[in-house]
Amino acid sequence: MPPFAEFIDILGTFSFAVSGAFAAMEKRLDPFGVLILAFITSIGGGTVRDLLIGDTPVAWLQQPSIGWVIIAGTAGALFFGRRLKKIQSLLTSFDALGLGLFTIIGIQKGLVHHMGPVVCIALGTMTGCFGGVIRDIVLNKVPLIFQKDIYASASILGGIAYILLIKIPVPDNIAAAISIVLIFTTRMLGIRYRWHLPVWYQSKKG
Repeated sequence: MPPFAEFIDILGTFSFAVSGAFAAMEKRLDPFGVLILAFITSIGGGTVRDLLIGDTPVAWLQQPSIGWVIIAGTAGALFFGRRLKKIQSLLTSFDALGLGLFTIIGIQKGLVHHMGPVVCIALGTMTGCFGGVIRDIVLNKVPLIFQKDIYASASILGGIAYILLIKIPVPDNIAAAISIVLIFTTRMLGIRYRWHLPVWYQSKKG
């Protein structure tokens, strides 16, 4: 893995570990539960992706350092989270950052396996979103990807931008950085201004 891609992978893992840990802390899980949720959030999307494309052993089993990154993120969340009042805003920020980072990692994995642009974007979206899906299901919450929030659509938008940029061609590191910022910004602006996808069903009348 190129150094910049490895950096993105580590930073994405750390971001999702913190996101998962904060989500578990909101539900008042014990430290072991917090660690388990951090692992699920960090490796869930990548594991599903690797199993689908037949790339086994899955990535985190081949990188022992990933486990330590998740433990570090969990420890940081446990230590500092108790001193922070706005855990929800931090959860959102780390989740949005992880979404951007892991979307690009997923697309790059697809490109390495010589898959088409649409499949690569789907793999990127899966990598960015599915860890959070599993996390929310474990916490008995409706996953964000299944709600009308700008979440998966931000991942898809950034994925399209990345594919277009490398086709121009823009150097891969620059294309990745631009796309990550685009995903993060789109997600955060969607939350800030309450952007939503259209709803196609009618609300029930009392």
